[in-house]
Amino acid sequence: MQKQACLAIIFLAGLAMGFQMTTGELEAQDRGQARSMAISRYGIVAAESPLAAQAGVAVLERGGTAADAAVAANAMMGVVAPMSDGIGGDLFALVYDVKTGKLYGLNASGWAPTGLNIELLKSKGFRAMPEHGIYSVTVPGAVDGWQKLLERFGRKKLADVLAPAIRAAQEGFPVTEMVGALWPRYVDLLRASENAAQTYLISDRAPRVGEIFRNPDLAWSYRQLAAQGRDAFYKGDIAQRILELSKRHGGTMTAKDLADYSSEWVQPISTTYNDWTVYELPPNGQGIAALEMLNLMENFPLVQFGFGSTRALHVMIEAKKLAYADLMRYIGDPKSAKLPVAGLLSKAYAKERAKLINMDKANCAVDAGVPAAAGDDTIYLSVVDRDGNMVSLIQSNFQSFGSGLVADGTGFVLHDRGALFSLDPASPNALAPHKRPLHTIIPALMQKGDVRIAFGIMGGWNQSQAHAQFVANVVDFKMNIQAALEAPRFTKQTFDGCDVQMEGRIAGNVRAELDAKGHKIEARGAFSALMGGGQAVQRDFAAGVNYGASDPRKDGAAVPELPPEK
Repeated sequence: MQKQACLAIIFLAGLAMGFQMTTGELEAQDRGQARSMAISRYGIVAAESPLAAQAGVAVLERGGTAADAAVAANAMMGVVAPMSDGIGGDLFALVYDVKTGKLYGLNASGWAPTGLNIELLKSKGFRAMPEHGIYSVTVPGAVDGWQKLLERFGRKKLADVLAPAIRAAQEGFPVTEMVGALWPRYVDLLRASENAAQTYLISDRAPRVGEIFRNPDLAWSYRQLAAQGRDAFYKGDIAQRILELSKRHGGTMTAKDLADYSSEWVQPISTTYNDWTVYELPPNGQGIAALEMLNLMENFPLVQFGFGSTRALHVMIEAKKLAYADLMRYIGDPKSAKLPVAGLLSKAYAKERAKLINMDKANCAVDAGVPAAAGDDTIYLSVVDRDGNMVSLIQSNFQSFGSGLVADGTGFVLHDRGALFSLDPASPNALAPHKRPLHTIIPALMQKGDVRIAFGIMGGWNQSQAHAQFVANVVDFKMNIQAALEAPRFTKQTFDGCDVQMEGRIAGNVRAELDAKGHKIEARGAFSALMGGGQAVQRDFAAGVNYGASDPRKDGAAVPELPPEK
């Protein structure tokens, strides 16, 4: 009897210990984020596809740099998410180089063909830039951007970094959930072009989730690049096929338009936000709007307002409207017009503009300011290597499947970035030969002391406003990079009116209070694709530790490099 009592006591004690451990584990997981950061002493690749992240990590593990890994991951994204990006599109990147301690910007956006101009389009009956078709196509800049990244910051040859993507394109891959949900929306666009339908449809339909999709034509194009470098695209067989397609559809692209193209290194622009420095690329991108938003937001005590509060969200939404009004009024290709970049980034200008924010009422008709004079579909990825080199890279077709046109046997769609030009001759963004359009895609980087974060959030005109929200989450609300990506966001896709889309995780009473101020709130899902999907990597240089984060709004992952074999 005594023995049975002792056993019972031991059994109950064991249950109690088990309960305590379970409770402790539950308390450890009682947090606001769904995923943990990837944390490593070695490199990390954060991309919108696990296959792309693994392709980048494989290059890191073979001694590649962050630049090598970024190109490898980008090439794989062109295989697995062909509606969003590919070598028929443009590219922008920020690169932090440990050796020099400097930040470099790369603008690999292409220009309009020589023969494409406002008069031509108006003579054909266009009153606005076409969104699809040959007249929306500008020279694709991504491949030249790859070459410049590798030449300046890489250790590997283009053939080495393209090898994983070539295998995936040839052998095929199972279509993932987010990509599989997007594909069916564009079946009609793809059916309108025989080459596009043959390339991207299976039995005249979109591939289903889990179905194997192969693209041997894209594998052929990648092999041309591996053998001949960027010249295969701009002067070789790929160029010839693009020109034949353009001629067949009545386009104006010439061999010289392609052969003369070169991406360029540019000086990043920046602002400070509550002791952090935030960097974006200069125009022709929209990154300046993110910096102007931050300058406006800095005039308000967001920390006191609290994350997700009515007042904090009201300030951010109103700051978005003011910054984007300036963006649309003043920004285009700086080579074609003198742009007031310094004036727009002035703290004094932001202080004056911030006075237009009425804390009690939404402004539904925002005009551009007068700064002082001064000399839909995208992928984003970020990489940090074991030495601390960082790449923030974004690449896009603009709208899904871009122009809807595929050159014979190439396996990639040509983008429709030219759709963003204006046919108003007075606009700084007016269409003109060899001019680059206003761009939506923007990479970013922020730093304070020994900490640097390379980040980006895709999604058309969503991007600058999403960048500003991410920065506020990290700086004001002390979130780690994973929590900052996951946090509920708002987006305003239009430039007029008071319409705003918000994720359903933003409290119902807050949405009601914003509605009372005049905002027209549309509640979306908990993790809405309208808010874009982001990736981020962080380097703590003092500790020598890297962090990675991947947005659950995408299929992706932040994948760390394995420790090298000694």
